Amino acid sequence: MVVDCDSCEVRGKACQECVVSVLLGPPSTVDLDSSEQRAIDVLASAGMVPKLRLIPITPVNTPEVA
Repeated sequence: MVVDCDSCEVRGKACQECVVSVLLGPPSTVDLDSSEQRAIDVLASAGMVPKLRLIPITPVNTPEVA
């Protein structure tokens, strides 16, 4: 999983409550492997850190104008 805060739909609005900001400070991009993802999920489930709040921006296909 690549966490790219620049491509997060809720960037700015949810950063203070996101585990990435809590653990690493204001980030740019973080690449988490599967074991790191599971560790964050366990910590968040235990209430020790906030959950990951990343919502990737979905590209919008716009029709081409000729």
